[in-house]
Amino acid sequence: MTGFLAGLLVAVLPLLAAGFWLGRRTARPESLGGLGTPVEHATFETLHTASLAAPPLRAGLTEETARRSARRLRTLLGTDALCLTDHENLLVWDGVGDHHRPEIMERLAGPLESGRGEAFPLHCEIPDCPVRWAVVTPLTVDDRVHGTLVACAPRESAVLVRAAGEVARWVSVQLELADLDRSRTRLIEAEIRALRAQISPHFIFNSLAVIASFVRTDPERARELLLEFADFTRYSFRRHGDFTTLADELHAIDHYLALVRARFGDRLTVTLQIAPEVLPVTLPFLCLQPLVENAVKHGLEGKTGTCHIQITAQDAGAEALVVIEDDGAGMDPVLLRSILAGETSPSGGIGLSNVDDRLRQVYGDDHGLVIETAPGAGMKITARLPKYQPGVH
Repeated sequence: MTGFLAGLLVAVLPLLAAGFWLGRRTARPESLGGLGTPVEHATFETLHTASLAAPPLRAGLTEETARRSARRLRTLLGTDALCLTDHENLLVWDGVGDHHRPEIMERLAGPLESGRGEAFPLHCEIPDCPVRWAVVTPLTVDDRVHGTLVACAPRESAVLVRAAGEVARWVSVQLELADLDRSRTRLIEAEIRALRAQISPHFIFNSLAVIASFVRTDPERARELLLEFADFTRYSFRRHGDFTTLADELHAIDHYLALVRARFGDRLTVTLQIAPEVLPVTLPFLCLQPLVENAVKHGLEGKTGTCHIQITAQDAGAEALVVIEDDGAGMDPVLLRSILAGETSPSGGIGLSNVDDRLRQVYGDDHGLVIETAPGAGMKITARLPKYQPGVH
């Protein structure tokens, strides 16, 4: 991560330098208003324009994202025309002189293959055409060329060559961030699949066995449990979205607990204290249910007697504070640390480490699970969920 941030700074600082040059060349004193000197004005304009160009590029290099960002990129460079390409197609042309498209596409093979920029004159029979020179700069991510940025101008300019190179590096950083976003999404999907795989074997088998036990003795009860089972599995195996609401997650937990209570009867009691104002809070999908399943496992399975589970969700200002507590067997803190660190994977441990990892990925390391436990002392799990987080919806 440190190397990536350093690379980001390397890309942004030369971009500001290019903005300084463009600002010195184009800014008018009377247009500055309260922004101060031309250099200060150029800095503001460069940062503002770059911030507007970044969001589309964070979705990757496509025809749509190229179209939405090209005008901002051309503004950064102050050129008469600019185009973005992938390996095969010219994605967008912004500015004048688009009749040069075929000529430019013919010249891209070298830069796309070598990863090195190139500048060349353009041939045109139109006397007043303002586009006479082109600078091609590859867009690379992890030493792979994704496409090119082409800046066109009336005449040869060494400054434009350098500025186009820095803007292309900045675009490449945005494409790298897009790759990281996609990798993060794939990782979360894989982790959700792992949770589903964990839920499937033992819980589904036990639930169906309980339902089967009621088929002859209490058919109406069997029907109710079958509906609970259907609703729970429909939620757990849904195919859309990385996030859900606290209300939906608690609703799924209610279905789960109905099936568990049918199996264990009076041995299990559950208390819920939920503040209505936190129900709309968004959180990672299948984030709380594994914690409740863990409480059931350590509270009931493998031991005699009763177990009480308490689930609370409180409004804590900018956060929702969710606590899941049981009075069951507890766990050795050393073993727990090993599970959360990924060093040990006993039965039931995948859920805890999975949820902890996903909370940290989404909200930052300060929002991992806080777990209090000891052998014979039960377990208390606390999760802090920010009410508002960029990208969480």
